[in-house]
Amino acid sequence: MFGLGMPELIVIMVIVLVLFGANRLPEIGRGIGQAIKNFKKATSEPDEIDVTPKKKIQEEGKGGEEKGKGE
Repeated sequence: MFGLGMPELIVIMVIVLVLFGANRLPEIGRGIGQAIKNFKKATSEPDEIDVTPKKKIQEEGKGGEEKGKGE
């Protein structure tokens, strides 16, 4: 795992504990967990279907052309 052994992980955890404090660690862990959960949900979710009618857009374009010809 990236060449990190147990001593390196312990040193990293001690540094994180000193930087953020014991009170903030649960909040940080919760935030990281929610971010991972949302990322997994977004990648496994099917794409949203576009339900905008395309015929209406085409008809508006034709309607403008016909209006210009009649005048």
